[in-house]
This record gives sequence, C-alpha cells and structure tokens, in this order.
Amino acid sequence: MGRRNRNPKSNPNPNQNKQEQLLETLADFTSKENWDKFFTIRGNDSSFEWYAEWPQLRDPLLSFLPPPPTREEVQILVPGCGNSRMSEELYDAGFRGITNVDFSKVVISDMLRRNVRERPGMRWRVMDMTALQFEDGTFDVVLDKGGLDALMEPELGSTLGNQYLSEVKRVLKFGGKFICLTLAESHVLGLLFPKFRVGWKMVLHSLPLASPKKPGLRTYMAVVEKDIPGSLNQIIVSVDLSTLERNGNQARGLFNAIETENNTRQQYLEGSGLIFSLEDLRLGAESDICELKPGRHIQLTLGMEGESRFNYRAVLLDAQQSDETLLYHCGVFLVPKERTHEWLFSSVEGQWAVVESSKAARLIMILLDSSHALASMDEIQNDLSPLVKQLEPQKHITESKIPFMMAGDGIRHRKLVHQAKSKLTGTIVVEDVTYETVDDHLAQLFPGDELKFRRLVFRRTEGLVQSEALLTKSSLEYVDEAGDKKTKSESKLKKNKKHKPSNGLDLNLAVDHNFLASLYHTGIIAGFTLISSYLQSMVPNGKTVEAVVIGLGAGLLPMFLHNFMPFCLVQVVELDPEVLRLARYYFGFQEDESLKVHLADGIEFIKNFRESAAGIKIEDNCREKGPICDPGTSASVRSVSFETEGKLRQDIDLIIVDVDSSDSSSGLSCPAAAFVEGSFFSAVSDALSEKGLFVINLVSRSPSIKSAIVSRMKKVFSQLYSLQLEEDVNEVVFALKSDPFTQEDDISEAAVQLKGMLKLDNSDTIQRILDTAKKIKRLK
Repeated sequence: MGRRNRNPKSNPNPNQNKQEQLLETLADFTSKENWDKFFTIRGNDSSFEWYAEWPQLRDPLLSFLPPPPTREEVQILVPGCGNSRMSEELYDAGFRGITNVDFSKVVISDMLRRNVRERPGMRWRVMDMTALQFEDGTFDVVLDKGGLDALMEPELGSTLGNQYLSEVKRVLKFGGKFICLTLAESHVLGLLFPKFRVGWKMVLHSLPLASPKKPGLRTYMAVVEKDIPGSLNQIIVSVDLSTLERNGNQARGLFNAIETENNTRQQYLEGSGLIFSLEDLRLGAESDICELKPGRHIQLTLGMEGESRFNYRAVLLDAQQSDETLLYHCGVFLVPKERTHEWLFSSVEGQWAVVESSKAARLIMILLDSSHALASMDEIQNDLSPLVKQLEPQKHITESKIPFMMAGDGIRHRKLVHQAKSKLTGTIVVEDVTYETVDDHLAQLFPGDELKFRRLVFRRTEGLVQSEALLTKSSLEYVDEAGDKKTKSESKLKKNKKHKPSNGLDLNLAVDHNFLASLYHTGIIAGFTLISSYLQSMVPNGKTVEAVVIGLGAGLLPMFLHNFMPFCLVQVVELDPEVLRLARYYFGFQEDESLKVHLADGIEFIKNFRESAAGIKIEDNCREKGPICDPGTSASVRSVSFETEGKLRQDIDLIIVDVDSSDSSSGLSCPAAAFVEGSFFSAVSDALSEKGLFVINLVSRSPSIKSAIVSRMKKVFSQLYSLQLEEDVNEVVFALKSDPFTQEDDISEAAVQLKGMLKLDNSDTIQRILDTAKKIKRLK
C-alpha cells in the first residue's frame, strides 16, 4: 500500500485509458473522493480483491468463526468493505448478521443493488470506519481486509489507524474477535501490536499464495480476541517457517517485530509493570478508574498522534489514605528528563513519598523525556490538560483546570561559572545562584541583601548539590600554583593569562568561610557536643585532635574545622584530583601543615590507616604542595609515598564521611553503597580512638534503606545518635564505640563546652550550631 503518483499519457486505447485513470485514483488510499472515483470508473460488474481471494481465505477464516448451527446469531462488522465478495461468501456460508460499512457512497450503492434480492439480510451503511456509529460491545467479529493497511499511509502517520483501532476495540463484545488481513508492514505492526497489548490475545497466521509458482507479497491474518481486562499474553505465531526464506524481507521483518513485542510483554510479565494506555483505562483495563481507590498505582501512557502533540510516560497514584490534610482532589506532577532516573521518581517507594508531600488525593506523575526538550512548560501543560482531565476522579470533576506541580530547585537566577569534565566524576559544574526565598536566619543576618551562593554540582546526581557556600564582597583574589591565596588588581589579573579566571567568575565576590551555608555541615559540627568533654580534655594538654574527612567537595567543612578548631589536624581524603583543583580555584580552599589532602580511595585509606601511622608506606596520589593548573586544562598528578613519620597517632578522633553516590537510582544519594557496608563500619571502628566520633551524612528518601544502614551500624558501634534536619533529606548519623561523655539530657551543657572551643567570632553561626545540637536524638 502507499501513494502511487502516475502521469498517464493520452492513449486512444479505451481499456488502457481506464486502467490509467484507476491508477490515478490510488494516489491516496485515505481520500474519500479518490475511492468514489475508483469505484465509479470500475463499475459494479465485478469485485476487486486487494488481498487473498476467497479460495485461499475460506478455510483459515472459517476456522475462527462459529460452526453452522450458531452462525445466524453472529454479528459481524466489515469496515472498509469496498466491492469485495468476502461478505457475500460469508453470507452464503450461513452468516446472516453482517454489517458492511464504507465511506464511499458509490460503492455502498453498488453493493446494495447487487445484493438486495439474493442477500436481503445483508446491511450496507455509508460510514467512516474511524468514527463508527455503533454502541459499545455491538459486534462479535470485526473483519478487516486491508482496511488498516489502507489507513496507514507512511506519509500521513498513524493517526487514522489509531482512531480506527480504538473504534474496533470499543465496538467488540467481550470474547469478540478482530480478524485483520494485512501485509504486516513494519509501520502497521508498530501500531497493531502495542494497541492490543493489554487485555487481548493474538494469534498470527499466513494465508496460502494463490499460485506458489508466482511468489509475491504474502497476506497474513491476525486474530485478536478481547480477553480479561489487564491480562497480558504472548503473541502466538502459526506461520510456516519455510516462508521465511521464500518471502525474504517481508517474513523476516514480521518475525523480528513479533520477537521484539514478545520480549516487551515478557518484561512486563516478569515484574517490570504493566503500562496501560488511556484508552485501555477507558475500556475497563482498570476497574473504576474514575473513582479514587486508596493505594492504586498504575503506569500508563498518555497522548497519541492526532490527539496530542506529544506522548507521555505517566504514573497514576491514589493517596494511600484520605484525610483532611489533602489540599487537592487531583494534581499533576512534572518530572524533568534530567531527574527521572532519581530514586524519588523512578521507584515506587519514592513516588509514594512525592504523593504524600503533594497533598493530592490523586497524583498523575509525568516523566518527561528528550522528545519534550524543545517545548516550554506552558506548551506541555496545555497539551497535557485535556488528557489528565479524563483521569480526574468523577466525584470531583469541575470546570477548573487541574493544578500542575514540578520538581524544581527554587532558583531565581543561575549563572554558570565553570564547567569541567572529570574522568572519575563526569561533568562538574560551578555555578552562582540566587534563590527565590532564603530561610529566616539568613534574612535576619543579611537584611535587604540579595544573597548569592556558589554551588558545586556533580551532574551525575541531578538534584543533589555537592557543596554550597555563601558569597560576600571581597578583594580580588586568586590561587597561585602552590595553592596559596593572592590578591591583585583586576587589571593586572586580566593581563596574567595564566591565572585568568573563567568568564563566569565574579572577582568581586569570594566564599565566606565564616558561615556554614549547608544545614548538614552545621549538624556535623553540632554533633561534636557528643564528645565535647573528650575534646576539651585534649586541648589543655596540647594534644592534637586527629580528624579525617572523606570527601572534599568544595572544601568548606575542612576549612571550617581548620579555621575555627585550630587544635585539629585535619586530613581530607578525596579520590578525584579535578575536585581538588576546583575547590582551590573557585572556593578558596587552602592547605597547610594542619590541613592536608590525600588523593586516595577513602575506604582503603581508613583500612590502611594503622599501617600508615606506624610508618609503613602506602601509595597516595597527592602532593602536599605542588603546581595547580588553571581549571579546564589537564595536569598529571605524580604518585608519591605518604609517610607519617610519627606525626600521627595510630587512631583517629573524628572520622567524617561526606561523599555522594554515582548511582542515584539506588535510592541512596549519599554516600556510595560501599561506605555503608558492615566491613567499612568495622574498619572505621578499628581506626577510631576509644572516645572518638564517627559521622556519616545520609541522603535517602527511603525509610527502608536508612533502617538497613542503621541496623548494620548497631552491630559495630555501641551508641548511635541521629540528627534529622527539617525540610531536608539529609540525616546525619553519629556513632560511638563506647558510652559518650555527654548524655542526651546533657547536650545543652555540652554545647556550651563546644562553644568555648570554637574560635569563631560570628555569634549567629555559633548560636545556630548550639540550637542544632539540641535536636540530636539517640537511636534506640
């Protein structure tokens, strides 16, 4: 099938002229005018069989229809009947309830005149097969001989075919059959198979050729039976495999399409989840879809060609319990393509968390993809509105639009400062942002100011900010080759191409290391109250508190420890040299004798700490001081041996894990899975001093994942404490090997001790730390 463009030349032969005129009418199989002209030229004296003749069709077709005693009761619809003799042959075989429809008045008139006397019970109606004027569930059989193929003009797309098959599904009774004769071209199967995926059985047959000596395109017969709503069945193939070679590409294309479709269905059967279409739901694939059903979770597709601009992958969720706190009876939640892989949106548990926070009785989550990239949010909402309106709970249907929500970041303005590519971490972004709103604490500290923050973002974990720092006005500064901070005039800095910053860097702004912008950093410091008595006992005796921070990020937490807890010897373990370069260049991170960075694996560093502290050499890809290149260029980092030379004790007082996970789909954004295994916790316990503190930052919205981690920690540590930050997914967990110096009831008093040890002039920051400490709770 397809368009046929012919330019016949004038010819005195009448028969040849007639043939050329007929060919002209076949330029578009979807044109009513062309078909009227075709049947007018051809006349009503003979039938025209597009596909199989009755001798080849009779036996396989009748095998799927009822036997003679009940044939008169069977209601058969033949859409796009044309002037084929198939209906007449069926009538003569005993089937009396046959309704033929075609949108060509010419052919319906001809067929009525041809059969009115010999077959008076046959019905003939002028009707568009894509908009059938019959009630739902009217027919036992819909028999299509090339009608679907004719509608599926490759140049016109699948709109008409889609509309037609929707009508077929609607007018068939339960247990009814759609028998479709087709050439099984790939674009036709691409619609036919998924359209009858859920709630249908399908068997595929091949019809014998009229003349085996003259092989050509073979006609296939798809028999599709209306099954239990929501059922899923494999396509059964009843085709002679020997035809595969004989018919070349046609048969091979068919078998490839069947294999692909059956693989898809098998994935669903194995638990990947059924995906319904909106049409499936309307036709009863899910009972009472117009009613709220607590705990209902359905995957579906919305939109189709001719109905909407885009197709959408969606999840429908009815709140697990209805209460007065719900604000909306129905809402739509848009998830940008960059975030669809996150646990919050890709897992069932995460999706329920979104429902809970949305306060909607029914939430329709839309997972956007690359096909929506060029459309604005307004365009997407306008396209989706009529689709989601069909899923609105019937009891609450109103004229008003369903509210749309989106997984956003609350940023008013974003400025890209620098983008780097790391072999270990992937794309890393440094950006300056202003938020739509800031918390009350910041608003009081900086009244009237539009606050700017510098963020370090690993693109592999969208939605997770690795580090965030407050920016304040400062003198123009840059970092020299040794990592030391220098000050120059802007004019001189511009002349020095070696140190010229990226175009996005505002030289009038610098990171404020006196302020902890991240709430969980404040929480980590607040947790030191659990060992404040121990820390206080170390300081007067001139003892050094050994601290190891795994994960540098922008270096903000290590810099705070170094600047305001000078009794600490801080060692940072970072795997990625690119992260270190960015921390130095864009966040003002500096090393010295009491703040060092080791480019190494954090887990191996902890496991080997006792050996290294004893003077055994271990490989460390770090230079204590060395040239730093301008971000955006590459520089090799030589491997050197790190030897403590007696400067470190053989245990650690503070171990802090603050690293992200490269697999955000696991449900655990921080830390990586290896850092929450029992073997690592045991290594931490071995390296930790008897009165030391282990701190780990957990980022997960899954209660089950957090619970499993805590259970592992309880097997290793005697005491666990937790700080759950309000309106934040971060949970900071503190672990002790022995009973703490500070009991839970004494945290306020211990906070005063910690305050005395912090060499910090910013009273607001100190107070924030003390207030946070009071929220720490013991895990029973």
